[in-house]
Amino acid sequence: MDAVELAPESAIRYTSRATSLQPGLSYAESLVPFVGTRTLMKFFVDTADVEEIRDLAATGLLDGVTTNPSLVAKSGRDVFEVLAEICDLVEGPVSGEVTAIEHDGMVTEGRRLRDIADNVMVKVPLTWEGLKACRTLNQAGIQVNVTLCFSPTQALFAAKAGATVVSPFVGRLDDISQDGMALIQDIRTIFDNYEPLTTEILVASIRHPMHVVEAARIGADICTVPPQVMRSLASHPLTDKGLDAFLADWGRTGQNILEQ
Repeated sequence: MDAVELAPESAIRYTSRATSLQPGLSYAESLVPFVGTRTLMKFFVDTADVEEIRDLAATGLLDGVTTNPSLVAKSGRDVFEVLAEICDLVEGPVSGEVTAIEHDGMVTEGRRLRDIADNVMVKVPLTWEGLKACRTLNQAGIQVNVTLCFSPTQALFAAKAGATVVSPFVGRLDDISQDGMALIQDIRTIFDNYEPLTTEILVASIRHPMHVVEAARIGADICTVPPQVMRSLASHPLTDKGLDAFLADWGRTGQNILEQ
């Protein structure tokens, strides 16, 4: 039998196992060595609506949640109360965003948000102060989502600062006639050039299912989508038409599976 050549340590990519958390393990503890390829793309929902999150979490397909100050304001609820409730519903990371704009304030707010639950991921903006705060929080063992990314160099700096995830906004680039998905491709190419890099690409500002399809083709790690877009990903008119036809034909047989 030929000898099996083991992959060198440098070839091991550390990636999230958020879709299959083992009982008793936190999200941070679920980071495991994975050889060869990425895990299946993860799906986060972008909302602070607890009922929407509860409904989607029940499918077992939800890997995390992203919120921001606008979404929390839309919910009309206290930020600490709503984040705590979301963290109880979802085992994966729940992004809570700071509102300070300078390093010390971001770090203080980030620590306070992290106190809510172990699976809170602190969200900071991609500014110089935000990058400094990212590094400080990362060194304290706190997961960080660096948000409002619009260029490959911003993403590279976020990774260098120790971001757990970086969030490029594709829809907002499309809105100004730039190609949002080209940014995702650029970031993926750059990140793949550096084996030790563990920062994940979280595609944000998703407007429609094709954004998700293109993100999956490129190999993005995570997509965060509004609830209505997430539901649309599992819908197709031909599925509905086919199911209606099957049920109509079955009804004409007069049979009942449970009565056989």
